Order: sequence, then structure tokens, then C-alpha cells
Amino acid sequence: MTRFDVEIRSQPEAVARFLDRQADVAEAVGSELRGAAIDWVMIAARGSSDNAARYGQYVLGIRNRLPVALATPSLFTVYQSPPRLAGALVIGISQSGASPDVVAVIEEACRQGCRTLAITADTTSPLARCADYTLDLGVTEKAIAATMTYTTSLAAMALLSTSLGEHGDGLGQIGAVPKAMQRVVEQAESDTGPDSLHAAGDWTVVARGYNYGTAFETALKLTEVARIAVEPYSTADFRHGPIAGIDEESTVVLIAPKGPVMAGTADLIPELAQRHASLVAISDDNDILHAARWASPLPGGVPEWLSPLVAVIPGQILALRLAEAQGLDPDHPRGLRKVTETY
Repeated sequence: MTRFDVEIRSQPEAVARFLDRQADVAEAVGSELRGAAIDWVMIAARGSSDNAARYGQYVLGIRNRLPVALATPSLFTVYQSPPRLAGALVIGISQSGASPDVVAVIEEACRQGCRTLAITADTTSPLARCADYTLDLGVTEKAIAATMTYTTSLAAMALLSTSLGEHGDGLGQIGAVPKAMQRVVEQAESDTGPDSLHAAGDWTVVARGYNYGTAFETALKLTEVARIAVEPYSTADFRHGPIAGIDEESTVVLIAPKGPVMAGTADLIPELAQRHASLVAISDDNDILHAARWASPLPGGVPEWLSPLVAVIPGQILALRLAEAQGLDPDHPRGLRKVTETY
């Protein structure tokens, strides 16, 4: 069994362990931030961490009514012209905590007097050392492609959202997620469905709302591990042009847990069928699942705001199976390293 496979299967335990260790830390951070003048949030990240930041845009935007911007690190490094950050909570997400451009954003935020938070797996890293607060992901990955650090980063954003506001049983809902994740992992152990799919042709991943970042992360895993060039889109953006390129050589992955945006995603199915595209569905809706060539059912009862922690796992498994079918090594994607330093 590859390390990538082992780490996919280890995610439920990793998230449960993270929640057990960091829930009180997140509450303490939230308690301090609730008393600060936080008007908006900026998140600096790269790669999979940037996809966790996309989730942060939705979870903090919807549940906390906070405007959330994704940082443009080159403004801080290459152009030496950082924006004014007054009133911002600035968050850096990095599994290694070593990417110079992410660190540069946090350092500048500190210079401007902003509150800063590091979400990282290395509490001794430059990112953790320069931030006011740190949420420790508490995981070590050996495979290059991120899995555990991604889902624990999602859990960190969910904890932060809950700690910043009054959301009833938010913490209890988060605590139930690892069991739902485990159900998806166990189902995958006997699922041979992806074997009917082929890496050839063009691939697209479509989702919206809380799972917009899931679309990007699924596309990234398919590219990293299975060497498939994949384009991720929101359902709305997909209709604004990209759908014109879909035909019988296309594979479209729909990520559609139940929630307000599911209907708009399901509306794509007849159009995709007319174009004879191969459909992959990741959903807890039976009608969507039955329309797909390969379907990965999601467990019911997971609130939409937490569904990205569950919905990303089938995409990881799909990437693994397609890599194995091509004889690729999922632990060592071509041209990639575990720690990538960008400026």
C-alpha cells in the first residue's frame, strides 16, 4: 500500500485528534479576537492550503458575515507594495510554515498592527514564530500530495468560525465529522468503480458554495497524482463559457452535497448527457448519483458547512485509482517536492 493511500485512510483519525487537541486553543483564540476590531479577513496560502483558504471564504463569510480576501503574495514580495490591512485578521495556512511568500504576508500584517494566525503542521516554523496565534495541525505526511494536512486545515477553519461567533451546536457538529469521513474511507475499500474511467480526454470538476474549494482540491489531486490536466469551476462560471468545450471526450466531476447550491449543480446533468460526457458524481442525493457513470455516495446528515471535509475524500481516492491504473507512483508525483518555497 502506498503512503498516499495510507494517509487518505488516516484522515478521520487525524481530524479527530486535531479537534481533541486544538478545540480549546481555537476557543481561546476566538475569545481574544471577538474583543478585537476585526472587520475583515485576509488569508495567505499556496497549493492545497489555498484551497482550504477558499473554504475559509465561505465558512467565515456565511457563518460570521466577514469579508474574506485571498492574499496576493507577489504584492508583498516581488512588487514590494503591500496593501493597507487596517482592521484585518490575517491568516497564513501552510503545512510546512516555510514558504517565504506566505510568511512575508504575515510579517507585513504584524508590521501594520494586525492580528495574525498561523495554521500549520510545524509550530517551530517561520510562519508560526511570526504569528500571534497558532493552530497546530499535528500531522506529518510522507506522501508529497497533501491529504491529512488539507482536511485538518479545513477543520481548523471550521473551529475558528465556531469560536468567533454563536452557532449553537457548532462544536458538536464538527466533532461528528470524523465518523462520517470514516464511512467514506470504508466504502472506498471495496469500490472498483473508478476502474471504468480513463485518464484520457479533458476533465472538469464543478462545485459551488462551501465546496468550491473542494473542486479546486480535487482537480489538484487529479493533476498531481494521476497527471490529468483538470479545470475546476463553480457551477455558475462553468455556464459562462467552459461548458461549450464539453463533448463525448469529456469527463465532468460534479461535487454536490445537499444544500442551497445543489439544485443548480443537478441542473447541469441533462446538458452533460446531451453532450455525451462521462459523469462522475460525489453527492448524498440519489438522483444525482444514479445519473453518473461512477458515483461516490456521501453519508447523509453532514451539515453542508462541514461537507468539504467529507466530499474531498472521494476525489483523493479517484486520483489514487487513476494513478495506479496508469502505473504511476502516487507518493512521488513528477517534478514535485513536499516543501515548495515560493517568493
